[in-house]
Amino acid sequence: FFRHTPLMVQLYVLFFALPLAGLTLPAISTGVIGLGLYYAAYIAEAFRGAIEGVPAGQWEAAKALDFDGANTWRRIVLPQALKPMLPVLGNYLIGMFKETPLLAVITIPELFQAAKQIAGMTYRYNEPYTVMALMFLAISVPTSLLFKYFERRSHV
Repeated sequence: FFRHTPLMVQLYVLFFALPLAGLTLPAISTGVIGLGLYYAAYIAEAFRGAIEGVPAGQWEAAKALDFDGANTWRRIVLPQALKPMLPVLGNYLIGMFKETPLLAVITIPELFQAAKQIAGMTYRYNEPYTVMALMFLAISVPTSLLFKYFERRSHV
């Protein structure tokens, strides 16, 4: 369900349909749960793919060295799976941040809505939306650079 339906539809279902079933959540909780479930479904696939990418020989070597399950995961599997996963996790983190304007559909005030209100009050549309875009860039670009740093460092 979470990977096969748009985020906006999921937010609508969580915010407007769940109360019909007797479960009412505050808007901010609904937003966090909605974004969390939506991106958790994609991130779970990234984890699955990265773990399946660890060669079978590595698992066998861990078994031959008599590693228990926890040591196999901690010392063999996760270090190898993390490398190809870092860029994917970075992209999903930035994507989640850029999806936050959708939370306005469930009454959560956010950056895009604030820019829209300012534009409506001042009749000046370029300035608030430009500032909003710069604020998104101010968070997205450093996050991207941070993940690139981690990615380069993990290949050493």
